[in-house]
Amino acid sequence: SGSCSTATLAQVAEMKKTSPSFMLSPQELVRDFDGHVAKALEFFAANGTSAAVLIYASADASQVAATQATFGREESGALIEGAIAAVAKGLAASGVRRFVVAGGETSGAVVSSLGVDALEIGPQIVPGVPATLSNGETSYALALKSGNFGGPGFFAEALAALP
Repeated sequence: SGSCSTATLAQVAEMKKTSPSFMLSPQELVRDFDGHVAKALEFFAANGTSAAVLIYASADASQVAATQATFGREESGALIEGAIAAVAKGLAASGVRRFVVAGGETSGAVVSSLGVDALEIGPQIVPGVPATLSNGETSYALALKSGNFGGPGFFAEALAALP
C-alpha cells in the first residue's frame, strides 16, 4: 500500500490486526534503498507462508507532510512508488502471483515492474475495483485500487476475490 487516503489508512489499520506487516520507511529508503527493500522481502519470506503479508508506506497527513518537507513532494512519491514496485518485483521473482495494491500511482508502478501490459477484468470486488488477471507469460492476479475505494476490510475482501 502506497496510498495515504483516509480509506486506505483504515484498510491498513484493519489488515494490521490480523496480518504480519512491514512499514517501508522513507528515511531508510533514502539511507539504503536496496537494503530496505531487501528487509521487506526478508520479512515476507519469514512471514508469508501461512498468512497474507502487508507491506505498506501509507501514513497520516502529518507524517506525509514531514516526509515531503524533508525530501520533496515529487521525490517522496517517486521514492515510495519505486520501493513498492521493487518489492513487488522481488516477490514475483520468489513466486508470488497474487497482489493487492492500494494507490493509483503505486498500482501503475507495480504493474510496470511486473511487466504487465494487459489485464483481463474479472468480478467486482467493491464498486470501481475489479479482480484482474494479467495476460502474458506469467499470470498475476491483481486487485488495483486508488485511495478512497472500499471499506476497512477491503484487503481481505480482495484477497478472497482473487484466484
